[in-house]
Amino acid sequence: MRYGFNRVCTLKKSSTGLVASRIGREVKCPLPSRARRLCCGEGGSSLVEFAITVPVLLTFFFGLIQVCIASYTRGAISESAREGTRYAMVHGASCQTPSNASCTLTAGAVNAYVSASQWPNIGGGAMMVATTYPDGNENPASRVQVTVSYAFPFRIPAIRASTLTMSSTSVMYIVQ
Repeated sequence: MRYGFNRVCTLKKSSTGLVASRIGREVKCPLPSRARRLCCGEGGSSLVEFAITVPVLLTFFFGLIQVCIASYTRGAISESAREGTRYAMVHGASCQTPSNASCTLTAGAVNAYVSASQWPNIGGGAMMVATTYPDGNENPASRVQVTVSYAFPFRIPAIRASTLTMSSTSVMYIVQ
């Protein structure tokens, strides 16, 4: 008697040899000493189920991690764009230090500031920064626009790698 979850397995003698009966079905067992294990055992089925489900679960799990990292990265590039416009808006054409020296910035200086102050680059991608002045100058009451683009490498095991391009734009008015 036994084997498996809610299964009954018995050996019967018949005119043709040993026969294992399993829930109304009869299967011939050629070796009497191993008849119960070979004909009624289910020991290998859990290994097969494990081998099928683990790759699926791990792919889902690592995919979920990549989605979380992409979400974090999206927030980080959005914050980088806001930081760039904030930095540019206080360093406009009329910006002066306490010693009356000019602190006016160019678009290249704003790009360098945003690129240098990158948020933690967990995704391992490449960030590109573009600063423009839609009104054509850096005077107070003019606008400054900073666009940050990021190529996020989206990698999930067993799935072809791809690149997700994210972009964030921030526009503010220059105050100094």
